[in-house]
Amino acid sequence: MPTVPKKKPREQQRAPSQQKAKVESPPILARIEDFLQKRALLVVLGLILLGSIRIAITYTVFNHTSDEPAHIACGMQWLDQGIYNYEAQHPPLTRVMVALGPYLAGVHGNRQGDMTFEGNTILYGGGANQYDFRLALSRAGNLPFFWLASWMVFLWGRRMLGVSAGVVAVFIFTMIPTLLAHAGLSTTDMGVTACMAAAMYASLRLVEQPGPKTAAWFGLALGLMVLSKFSSLVFYPAAMGLALALWLVKTRPAPGQLARDLLRRLPWAALSAILAFLVIWAGYRFSFGKTDWVPFPVPFPELYSGIQEVSQHNTGGHLSYLMGDLRMDGWWQFFPVLLAVKLPLAMLGLLALGLWKLPARPADSWPLGFAIAISLGILTVAMVAHINIGLRHILPMFPFLAVIAAGGAMWLAGKALTQGWARWTLGLALLWLCGTSIAAHPDYLAYFNALAGDHPENIVVDSDLDWGQDIKRLGQRLKELNAPSVAFTPTITISLASHGFPPHERTAIDAPSAGWNAVQMTQWKLYRMGLQMHEPGAHSWPDLIKPTERIGKSILLYYVPPQQPVAR
Repeated sequence: MPTVPKKKPREQQRAPSQQKAKVESPPILARIEDFLQKRALLVVLGLILLGSIRIAITYTVFNHTSDEPAHIACGMQWLDQGIYNYEAQHPPLTRVMVALGPYLAGVHGNRQGDMTFEGNTILYGGGANQYDFRLALSRAGNLPFFWLASWMVFLWGRRMLGVSAGVVAVFIFTMIPTLLAHAGLSTTDMGVTACMAAAMYASLRLVEQPGPKTAAWFGLALGLMVLSKFSSLVFYPAAMGLALALWLVKTRPAPGQLARDLLRRLPWAALSAILAFLVIWAGYRFSFGKTDWVPFPVPFPELYSGIQEVSQHNTGGHLSYLMGDLRMDGWWQFFPVLLAVKLPLAMLGLLALGLWKLPARPADSWPLGFAIAISLGILTVAMVAHINIGLRHILPMFPFLAVIAAGGAMWLAGKALTQGWARWTLGLALLWLCGTSIAAHPDYLAYFNALAGDHPENIVVDSDLDWGQDIKRLGQRLKELNAPSVAFTPTITISLASHGFPPHERTAIDAPSAGWNAVQMTQWKLYRMGLQMHEPGAHSWPDLIKPTERIGKSILLYYVPPQQPVAR
């Protein structure tokens, strides 16, 4: 009698594809991390490209800012005449880079004798129709420093927290509005940010693996760092000194072993120093001459003069404004306040987590404490300095702040595998950061978070809010209004007629003119503080009249009917 085959259970009758579908897929965060591990280079390059596009779009939105013409002129003098004597307070590397684009396009200096006038002559020399093109060419010279800084953020993040964290750190870094702002200007701050991050990384690699390759990279990076900005000469030893102290406390090496390690690395450090010396000398075109420091000729005398000028500038201080106060010698709280109101709130939250919680890290990683120590070293030096004119002066902190914030994100990612609140918190924080950054476009320079309120000018002005960048927008708006004239005193050297301005006169301090008046935020605050220094409680007229509108983020535009009284 034939046997009847037994009926298979329903589960066994399902197609193989259906059975596979029942296998639980990995959590989405695990899949994202796997993707970042395998495609890290591609994602990092994509983030750098996206940031570069966002930066480049701003080139022609704004006119030149206060310092840009001088930097362009000094770089052009180096390229065009083979000398560097306009000003020694800044070294040549970043200045040469921002002059290189116009120089290659056939633009040359006219040797005006004054670096600001010379820079303006370079920008306006081809007529109003060439201004935007020349300024964009110049600003593009800063992009390589943005690329280098972003890549260094990835390397630092990878060595401290792993590949995925390195990618997250680059994401955070390229979303910081202040960083994007200064990467898009012909100034020196992006250059020193990139070169300091590279020099610090190379120095640790030399300690970790001494040899000709690491010595060569450290020497090159160190030389470029010195050529980027002289603040690096105090930031670097303070930051690396704290990092070294942290390492000694954590490892407690035996004195004998420490001495042997130092002796083994000493020849390679000497090789790095020689290479750095040659790089610096080449940066000054192998100049040779006398200085006030020594009675005989030495290589790159401009460097010693520059250090002396910076020291004198710091001793004398710089007029600056903070929360209703005006000083020459600055405030210790200046930079902490600016970090609190100019970093995106989502990043501040991730920073707090990165400082509070320690995420899981690869076994052979560097301590996250290195990033914390380097940031503290830079901040401490800046807090005791007397030059308080912008968050840009501590921009070299930003790569390390991005890594610390990535540590906070990775701690949340670790918790998110088992706890839903962490998953939502991480996703919302990254989306919030991205949305904040996009919403700030193109006014990255004047970005403030919600803690600053609706009137950030009550906290700070100058290069954190009003660096003269919106004057071109003002000219366009006056043209739209068919304004017959305007009272306006720019705080920067600029050709108003080239930007569509009608006939204009200087702004009066004590009362507005009849008709259209425009006032920059920096001008307003300094005028008021100047009045109050002579007459306590006095107000400037912009305090007493409501503006008609705001131009960009930094200029107030008023229409005053004839015969309208203004009370004092």
